[in-house]
Amino acid sequence: MIMLVSNSTAWECPKARCRAARSGMFVVALLLSAPLAATAGAVPGPSYRPQHGSEILWDRYGVAHVYAKSVPDLFYCFGWATAKSHADLLAKLYAEGRGRAAEYYGTSELANDRWMAINDVPARSRAWLRAQTPDFRHDLEAFAAGIDAYVAANPRSVSEQARRVFPVSALDVIAYEQHIFQYTYAAPSSRAEHLPGDPPTAGAPVADTVRALPHETVGVDAVSREFAEIQGSNGWAIAPSRSTSGHAMLLMNPHLPWPAGWSTYYEIQLTAPGIDLYGATQVGLPVLRFVFSDYLGFTHTVNAPNEVSYYRITPAAGGYRFDGRVLPYRVRRQTLRIRREDGSLTSEQLTIRSTVQGPIIAERDGHPIAMRVAGLDRPFALQEYWQMATAHDFAGFQAAVARLQVPTFNVIYADRDGHVEYLYNGLVPRHTFGDLRYWSGIVPGDTSRTLWGDYLSYAQLPKIIDPPGGTVQNSNDPPWDAAWPQVIDPAEYAATIPASRVSLRMAQGIRMLSATPKISFDELIRDKWSHRCELADRVLPDLLAAATRYGDALARQAAQVLAHWDRTTNADSRGALLFMDWMQQPGGLNGYSGEGFAQPYDLNRPLATPSGLADPQAAVRALEAAARETIATYGSLDRPWGEVMRLKLGSVDLPASGGPGEMGVFDVLKFGPLQSGERAADFGSSYVALVSFDNPVRAKVLLSYGSSTQPGTTHRSDQLALVSAGQLRDVWRTRAQVEANVESRDRF
Repeated sequence: MIMLVSNSTAWECPKARCRAARSGMFVVALLLSAPLAATAGAVPGPSYRPQHGSEILWDRYGVAHVYAKSVPDLFYCFGWATAKSHADLLAKLYAEGRGRAAEYYGTSELANDRWMAINDVPARSRAWLRAQTPDFRHDLEAFAAGIDAYVAANPRSVSEQARRVFPVSALDVIAYEQHIFQYTYAAPSSRAEHLPGDPPTAGAPVADTVRALPHETVGVDAVSREFAEIQGSNGWAIAPSRSTSGHAMLLMNPHLPWPAGWSTYYEIQLTAPGIDLYGATQVGLPVLRFVFSDYLGFTHTVNAPNEVSYYRITPAAGGYRFDGRVLPYRVRRQTLRIRREDGSLTSEQLTIRSTVQGPIIAERDGHPIAMRVAGLDRPFALQEYWQMATAHDFAGFQAAVARLQVPTFNVIYADRDGHVEYLYNGLVPRHTFGDLRYWSGIVPGDTSRTLWGDYLSYAQLPKIIDPPGGTVQNSNDPPWDAAWPQVIDPAEYAATIPASRVSLRMAQGIRMLSATPKISFDELIRDKWSHRCELADRVLPDLLAAATRYGDALARQAAQVLAHWDRTTNADSRGALLFMDWMQQPGGLNGYSGEGFAQPYDLNRPLATPSGLADPQAAVRALEAAARETIATYGSLDRPWGEVMRLKLGSVDLPASGGPGEMGVFDVLKFGPLQSGERAADFGSSYVALVSFDNPVRAKVLLSYGSSTQPGTTHRSDQLALVSAGQLRDVWRTRAQVEANVESRDRF
């Protein structure tokens, strides 16, 4: 068990040199959740200044177009633009990355700070920063300097809380990279709940303790299904042989929680001599993760490589057992500071034990549990992204991505030469024995046999390059049907890659891509906005027949509504609310669970399975319950979807189309709890880019929740009307196009 030693300290003033009266108290706690450390104070002048003549043009959607005189100037302007659009959010994210968010924002952030401390992010970040090449480290310093320069020049535009965090440095950038890649996507601290069978932890709320550890009996399919339910993205690449224009096309469409937090995307154009990049990334990262140039483009969907292992440690006098010996724990201590509501500070000291596998993060049945995370030896992910984006051809892109510094994410790629690729990118531990079921549980920590230290090489990862069918696609699914017809044999990866079923959402994508021999740009736009419910197509005929045979009068009435439903989640669709309610009832079918179907999933028949009802009578009982609930909640069985499902930000309130992925809807939107008869979208389609590598490149884009989160901005919700109407924006990428739509300028 981790010892969490808390020294409550009453500070006489918040200055670093103030004297404090200390009273010690010890709290034993299971931990889970924290960021890094750095120093903050008055904002100094920037350490880097751009050359005269660099500038940022802001268009009328609040998108920054950077025109820089050099690559370091590009990074500086990128930092300035990010701060101008998201200074308060940026401060919060970097505070989390430092592991000092509780010091700036209060006790609600303490779990995050503990998690960063347990995982030693501060020390590792310093080592990672030292490892960067001199040129790229200079670029990171320029990015941080741009942030600081904006805040120094515009202090009143930044909240008091945020000002505590500034200035920032390249160290913050590296720390936040780890926060996102290693400790949000790979080992998320947000999975905070006590372990099944464990007693509640003394001195710490349940939300501060670990629930992420799977049972020894959990299946990797179950882990993958849970993961699919909280992620959602679509990525397509279409070869020239399948496009009406004869040019490759690319669909980028990540889905994450919105509208604010670590998942917030930032859209920007970055130009410098020889460089012209357009795309998006998460606020705080200095490189684009969804990007296109005149040469190529790539997008991501989230995958689930088994990149975290948990170890049952055997305690012994003086330490723990390993390979027949007793090894001492590595022990370190870190003090966290916590801001009280009155502004005073207390402190908490963590005593953290680590083993050869990694830090102790929990205890189960008298055994400490250690965690090992992939990628802690790979400090060059940001540089790899920069090299991927600035490559000029497929060979250059391959050389960059083959470095395998980015620890996770599927990659979908297309270029002007007509190449397309799907890559199951990630750091997949190389195991000498066992299967995925074994490695998804808690493994013995007393032997070096379970201590992996290597990964599958780029050559060994599943990938598809220029397939005969001319398309690759992914919607957070395993790689097997990334090309259709199928070209990857899952048996070759049975011990390394999760083999869970293809989702109904990806099946819908395969169906749309297979519908015509060639796809036009306009058809690509149409398919992106598809709200067809694949689950309804799989089960509704059986449900209607069962309602006629087994149902009461209300069930038959509900069946009539569903019989006339268009099987979409369009805003004017009548019946979608009832079907979603049925899906959520006991006896209803959820597209993610894969259970309750008459025809179970068959890897070789993803467009036909799963389908039908295994228990028609249970499904009818679910329909009866859903009908009663739908009438009670919405007033009728056929209330239009968009009257309840809304797009709400600030003063904007519009009807929504789109639905949850478990319904098999391609254009994913999920909605928060019912309030005053309505539910507001809080997850789903975030950044969209559709690109055709014509000459010149043709593209349309959208950032659902707008380009800025700063108070008073006019660009917080100005794109929601496009979302509601199912429309995209033209990309303003040439200087003439930007000048014709310019709203303001920043000159340096």
